[in-house]
Amino acid sequence: MARIVIKSVAPLAYVPALGLEAYAKRNVDKTTFELIKIRASALNGCGYCSAMHTRDAQRAGEAQERIAALAGDWEASGLFTAKESAALRYTDALTRPDGELPDALFDEVTTLWGDKGLVQLAMAIAAVNTWNRLAIGTGMTADDL
Repeated sequence: MARIVIKSVAPLAYVPALGLEAYAKRNVDKTTFELIKIRASALNGCGYCSAMHTRDAQRAGEAQERIAALAGDWEASGLFTAKESAALRYTDALTRPDGELPDALFDEVTTLWGDKGLVQLAMAIAAVNTWNRLAIGTGMTADDL
């Protein structure tokens, strides 16, 4: 059981995170958003979010092979489209602690997704990273699903 249940302690605390999530859902296609959620959660070591997003992706019909690849060297799998791969590389760059965004990756994302698409992906990545920090910070685990 989570150490603290946010909605019990401070229900309004979820409002900003839900707004960010809602924006991402409206502006990033469902498949890409699910891939981003799984990848960022794996990088952040968030067991609760990894389990939840894996389950959601499976229910939406995502291939188990693609889901499993996201926990490791997904690039070597060759299972993702060019747009998905760019979004996943961008997820890696914005989620990893070094915070480096190489020019080549920025150019790749803007070429495939456009300027607005890059911003929309950044918001989706920020949303999942926010949820990961909240879940880890309150002690949520996969058992809490």
